[in-house]
Amino acid sequence: MRLNNKFLPLSRAEMEERGWDAPDFIFVSGDAYVDHPSFGVAIISRVLEAAGDNVAILAQPDYKSCEPFKEYGRPRLGFLVTSGNIDSMVAHYTVAKKKRQYDYYSPGGKAGLRPDRAVIVYCNRIREAYGDVPIILGGIEASLRRFAHYDYWNNKIRRSILVDSRADILAYGMGEKSILRIAELLQKGAQIKKIRDVRGTVFLCNRGDSIHFDSAETYDYDRLKMDKSAYARAFEIQYKNQDAISGKAVIEYYGDKMLVQNPPMPPLERDALDAVYALPYTRNYHPSYESAGGIPAIAEVKFSITHTRGCFGACNFCALAFHQGRTVRSRSPESVLAEAKIIAAMPYFKGYIHDVGGPTANFRHPSCDKQLKHGVCTNKKCLVPKPCPHLKVDHSEYMRLLSDIEALPGIKKVFVRSRIRFDYLLLDKSDKFFRQLVERHVSGQLKVAPEHCSPDVLRAMGKPPISVYRRFCDEYFRLSREYNKEQYLVPYLMSSHPGSTLSDAIELALLLKKSGYSPEQVQDFYPTPGTVSTVMYYTGINPLTGKSIYVSTDYREKRMQRALLQFNKRENASLIREALTLCRREDLIGNSPHCLVPSEYNRSRKTATPNFPSKKPQTEGGKGKKSGKNKRLIARPKRKYSKKTNQNHKKQK
Repeated sequence: MRLNNKFLPLSRAEMEERGWDAPDFIFVSGDAYVDHPSFGVAIISRVLEAAGDNVAILAQPDYKSCEPFKEYGRPRLGFLVTSGNIDSMVAHYTVAKKKRQYDYYSPGGKAGLRPDRAVIVYCNRIREAYGDVPIILGGIEASLRRFAHYDYWNNKIRRSILVDSRADILAYGMGEKSILRIAELLQKGAQIKKIRDVRGTVFLCNRGDSIHFDSAETYDYDRLKMDKSAYARAFEIQYKNQDAISGKAVIEYYGDKMLVQNPPMPPLERDALDAVYALPYTRNYHPSYESAGGIPAIAEVKFSITHTRGCFGACNFCALAFHQGRTVRSRSPESVLAEAKIIAAMPYFKGYIHDVGGPTANFRHPSCDKQLKHGVCTNKKCLVPKPCPHLKVDHSEYMRLLSDIEALPGIKKVFVRSRIRFDYLLLDKSDKFFRQLVERHVSGQLKVAPEHCSPDVLRAMGKPPISVYRRFCDEYFRLSREYNKEQYLVPYLMSSHPGSTLSDAIELALLLKKSGYSPEQVQDFYPTPGTVSTVMYYTGINPLTGKSIYVSTDYREKRMQRALLQFNKRENASLIREALTLCRREDLIGNSPHCLVPSEYNRSRKTATPNFPSKKPQTEGGKGKKSGKNKRLIARPKRKYSKKTNQNHKKQK
């Protein structure tokens, strides 16, 4: 692996410095240009460059006219179009549909430099500028909107983004192999409309045209937008055909046209994945952004390493199963160590690798041997509702990898900040990895995702029972005490997920109160394309079971669920009282220690009530608490700390 300080062209002047008359591909992106392997544009452009193609970057062009899209002239082979690392609507709007004021992927965090539905807008401008030039879509926005999909912001079913954008072909998932094959065919003179046999792509053709793979049909768009049960069934067919071994082509109809998703491209195996991460990334944003304050998104990943792809956890609210897939592949230890050496030699590196992670940090191999021959199971998951008996649990290579990185010159510490799948960790018959994690790789706090405590909600999420999380907590804090460490857990919690009622939110609030934990942040369920949970939200049907499910769609009820999870905030008091009254839980309103919120007449009091503490509640092991078995959601190790230690921890947080 080598480091080349030469960025790809970001302007015509930079292109001409290279002696090009025109690029082979122009890569249009809704993000600023960051040449780091955590950014899709960087990976795909470097992969094409390594194959001999000239790629120029058109980052965040002014979309109000087609003139900025003529920066480089007409490309020899075509345009590549992406909204960037995240969906443009998610980048622009909160779950309450309010405009965000900050964009991590733009210079200085400035918002508004890309349009809503960026892929569609960019493609329309390209067509305006160059007519029938080949346009290839990719990235998360295109990948997750490749079929007809529920759009939370319009509250309706939208057509495939390939149809709305008028692009020629869409590469979904992790597109290195797909884009290389498309580029190869274009180099040979193939017409873009005739490219129909590449795995990992979606194309539009006439109804009745022959296709190259066995197929599964869904429905016509006109039915999908009117019939929620048909939409749920269509998603089930799509979801069950996302495996490269067992998946078929999936067909969706638009009048006399036919949308065809070819089966997924097989994931990159270890050698190929190593080669992708060995490409000459500069590992920084383009220097033209320096005066604006740089690109904020680089801060989280600059000194981090991605060692895996894919996730067999398959949480229902996560789009990974629809994008990267459920089969896990990992880089070789040698490849990861080579990248760690590059990071250690970078300016401003202080000796700390912030993360060696991925979609799930402690997955490094396929979940079982059967996957390698037959693909992932279409009718069950690996970890829930119970772990599959064929599941292979092995942390040994990951343990050695973390230790070997830490032993490199210039590296003081290696942390794991990606989410750990705690139910998988507990299945390991050896506690060696758990011990090593707690002793050496936690930077004060570890992020974990119980998400909720209600059995019904956890089943709807595709998460393990809360008892599994409690067992993890017990062991985590026991080991922290054993190693004399003051360490915390940061649990992710979600409100208003399909299946969650106000009563379920009250149950979680009571558990939080018992735990002495007051979450600063709670994530409202955000319906985004490509997830099982979003289908539940729109249809009221679990597409994997066909059963009906309760869905909170009322804005006020969603606010009440969120408020309950943050019951210690004074501004939430009226909403909490309303929720408790609706659920006939007035016993939780008052000044008793078990109550969640004070009575109405206490609002004017200036002194704090037991339910609105003036100081953060003590957690287990803190002053005045009795030690014993941990039955709490979150706790603190049972020991006292100096004022200096606590001050240092606050700085870390």
